[in-house]
Amino acid sequence: MSSAEDFTRLPQQMWEKVSSKVKKAVVFMDDRCAEALHWSGGAEVLLEAGARNLKQFSSFEACGVNEPKAVFVVSTLLKGITVDIIKDIISLSHFQYCVVFTTVPHSVHLFANDVTAELEGSPVFEQFEEKLCEWMGNMNYTAEVMHAPVVFAPVSQHLLLTPTFTHLFPLLSPDLQAINAKRPEKKRFGSLLDVDMHSLPVELQLEIKSLAAALNSVFEATGTREESFAVGPMSRIIAGELANHPQAKNRRKTAPNKASIIFVDRTMDLTGAVGHHGDNLVEKVLTVLNPLPGHVTDVQVDMLELTSLQRTPHSHNTVAPGCLAQTQSSAAQSLWEAMLTNKHKEGVMEVRRQLVEAASKEKLPIKMSMGRVTPEQLCSYVQLFRSSWGALESYCGVLQLGLATAQTLRHPHLPRWDACLAFERLLLQALGDSDFPAVLRQLLPLMKPRGGEDSLSSGSRSGEDECGPDELILLLVYLYSLADEAQPADQEAEEEEEELEKLERELIGALTLVITRESQLSPLLQKLTGCANPEELTTERAHSAMEKMFETLRGLSHTRDHLKQLRSVYTASDGVHQATYRPFLRQILEEVFHPDRPECPDIEHMSGGLTDLLKTGFSMFMKVLVLSTRLLRPTDIPALLFSSQRLTPDIGI
Repeated sequence: MSSAEDFTRLPQQMWEKVSSKVKKAVVFMDDRCAEALHWSGGAEVLLEAGARNLKQFSSFEACGVNEPKAVFVVSTLLKGITVDIIKDIISLSHFQYCVVFTTVPHSVHLFANDVTAELEGSPVFEQFEEKLCEWMGNMNYTAEVMHAPVVFAPVSQHLLLTPTFTHLFPLLSPDLQAINAKRPEKKRFGSLLDVDMHSLPVELQLEIKSLAAALNSVFEATGTREESFAVGPMSRIIAGELANHPQAKNRRKTAPNKASIIFVDRTMDLTGAVGHHGDNLVEKVLTVLNPLPGHVTDVQVDMLELTSLQRTPHSHNTVAPGCLAQTQSSAAQSLWEAMLTNKHKEGVMEVRRQLVEAASKEKLPIKMSMGRVTPEQLCSYVQLFRSSWGALESYCGVLQLGLATAQTLRHPHLPRWDACLAFERLLLQALGDSDFPAVLRQLLPLMKPRGGEDSLSSGSRSGEDECGPDELILLLVYLYSLADEAQPADQEAEEEEEELEKLERELIGALTLVITRESQLSPLLQKLTGCANPEELTTERAHSAMEKMFETLRGLSHTRDHLKQLRSVYTASDGVHQATYRPFLRQILEEVFHPDRPECPDIEHMSGGLTDLLKTGFSMFMKVLVLSTRLLRPTDIPALLFSSQRLTPDIGI
């Protein structure tokens, strides 16, 4: 039987195929593959295998005459701009040997080229090898093209992420409207549950096929026959694609191990993804620190404390940032696991304990102090290591995690976390007493531009604990994901709908004003509006973006409508206990791991026919892997987690 360790070791094993080809080569790698490598040992893995250098996959990069070998590692199809960049790099260099690794398998390349017949060999890859020789200027030079599923980032012992599939997102009702708009009236789908793989846009089909192939490679490498279960429309499609994967059918006949994988549409419950109720240190670190450039799963840690440099407005560009991925140090990995799985207070205490222990081992002049852990205290411990290069090198990983903790605790945006948490608790309580429009209306007074007269008169500390547009949008997502939990309205359904539409128009107008008054656009606002800076953002563009966002929010409010048993994530107040949120994923695992409970009709078996469905039940849950289209909170489930969605500032979009 495969163990959890077998699965978490897989990403490193998958990089061995790449490592075997990099000797004396310059490696060009795109951001998504670089991020997977970042969590799988980093650049050191390839440099130790003999690589000369690692460079960004960009048309502005090239190599000299004395660098005749190149290895390209990309997360995309060998088409379009990817081909253009490879050609540009080769044309500006003097290569005689080129190797191209793509995370997209040959079968998906055939599909992308409208080839439905099963062909022998890898004709698409072979044709690309000829192009490489042509670009190098000599058909006798060497070119190789192959598939390597280097898409997994082992963030912890029980958590794998897939940065390559950052943009894969569950289907919502606006997507159903877009799909039906291209179909004859008599063939339109009644609900998202009716949508099949072939009706999706080609780009989405390619992503799903690539994800299914990547998962198949996991089960092939571990000799595992999987039983797939799904919760949600998109999950059914992905599970079905994995079940029908041509290589999977042969594998299942001979695989000695068994495992079950549950696919979950994260839109079934975005309350947990955007809420601030999780008491976890890593959540807050990922919330307030800036993302590492080119990454979606790691952040920048300011390393200036470990130097003697003076802090200036431009000093952050002087020293390279640290990060959370510490794969070379067992002490740092142990600390990271504690930060990821323990309560916030316990995590902070463990950071202090490990810093004190490291300083004591190195005989540094540490001053012990008990009581509350402060960021100043952690920084003072870290600064002790500046005087000893050996100690700095030995404990570099622990020091980076210590600095990340200190910088999070003293970050000016952290008070907003508590402000959002307080308001979320008020909204939870109100859901049990009022209808949805009445609860939603409570957000309207918050929709004020930051730094205005209202915020100053209310005593807000220079806007530190004042909700900005990002926090307001997260509160809207939080509430719309709970919309079905509100009390039924006293008036007719039609009147309630009219009231809700009127209120949404008010909210759209208020949010438009808030966004257009921002002096800088956050990454979230840039994505929503399509504008990089406030100068580009007109009132019309902001208003249009908010209208589109509310269409999506409306879709979120109906994602659990089709469920029979797992429809609620909310427990109303009973007069003694406060209203509480019940995480959807925790409910799923309770259903799976409690043998005394009847089988849940909402967890659909996808691997076989009717006979398998009747015979299998939950007895197949030998090992449970959970695939979600969003990042889950680390404390939600004690199971191996695959995520195909990016981390946002709130650890889970």
